[in-house]
This record gives sequence, structure tokens and C-alpha cells, in this order.
Amino acid sequence: MTDNQTPSQEQQDTEASLEAQLREEIESLRAQLEQLRMDSLRERADLENQRKRVAREVEQARRFANEKLLGELLPVFDSLDAGLAAAGEQASPLRDGLELTYRQLLKVATDNGLSVVDPVGQPFNPEHHQAITQADPGDAAPGSVLQVFQKGYLLNERLLRPALVVVARHD
Repeated sequence: MTDNQTPSQEQQDTEASLEAQLREEIESLRAQLEQLRMDSLRERADLENQRKRVAREVEQARRFANEKLLGELLPVFDSLDAGLAAAGEQASPLRDGLELTYRQLLKVATDNGLSVVDPVGQPFNPEHHQAITQADPGDAAPGSVLQVFQKGYLLNERLLRPALVVVARHD
């Protein structure tokens, strides 16, 4: 074919067909590329969410790692409370020793996230207290805690053991 000749219809059709195939292939590759981008973004988001979830779980595990140990120490606190009640209010070497031991143990437990629930005079809270009986309120407000039989404990704001209480009866 020379420079001044026009391509035949067959050549034009072949070129048009080839051009259409290339456009389709380019569009297909663009769609695949976009799909890969979306998959990559989704995977990145999933990994970030998993990283955050693992970080939260590690923090929770750290905050409550000593839960078993502190839970096993609660009967020791109860025994010290009973010993202090039995020792009476009068100062004595036995009472002083019990108080010192109690304060030291409580400081270690508090430093590790334990807090005491001793709700005498406070309104009954079913999330932190377990009512074992009701009594006449006397001068106390109805629904308030009159007496604590066993102190409750929280570990980092989560209930470890509810306080066993007597609640003022509603009339």
C-alpha cells in the first residue's frame, strides 16, 4: 500500500476490532486494579481492627491478671475483719497487730486495683450488694443498707464479690 492509498475496509474493521479488544482489556484491568485496591483497603482495616482488639484484650488481661490471687485473699480480709471485731475497741498489742496487718494487706490490694464495698447507710445497689434479709428501718431511709455481714470487693471497677447486706424495709 502506498502513502496515498486508503486502507481497505477489511483493514479498518480489523483495526477497529483490535482497538475494541484493547479497550475491553484496559477496562477489565482497571476493574481488577480497583478490586485489588478495595481488597487491600479492607485487609488493612481488618488488620487495624484486629490490632486494636488485641491491644484491648491485652489491657484487660493486664488489669485483671491478679483477679484469682486477690479473690483468694478475700477470706483473709474476712478473717482479719472478724479478728478486729472480736478484739474489741480497746487498744491492745493484738488489736494493733491485726490493724497493722489489715492496713498493709489492704494497701497492697488497693495498689493492685482492689477496692472495698462497705455500704452501711448507702442506698441498696443490686449491682454491688446482695441482700440477705430486710429489717425495720428505724431512723434509716427505706431501701438503705442497715448492716454489712460481709464486705464486697471491686477489682478495677468490676465486681469481684458482692457485699452481703441487711436492707431497710419499705413500709
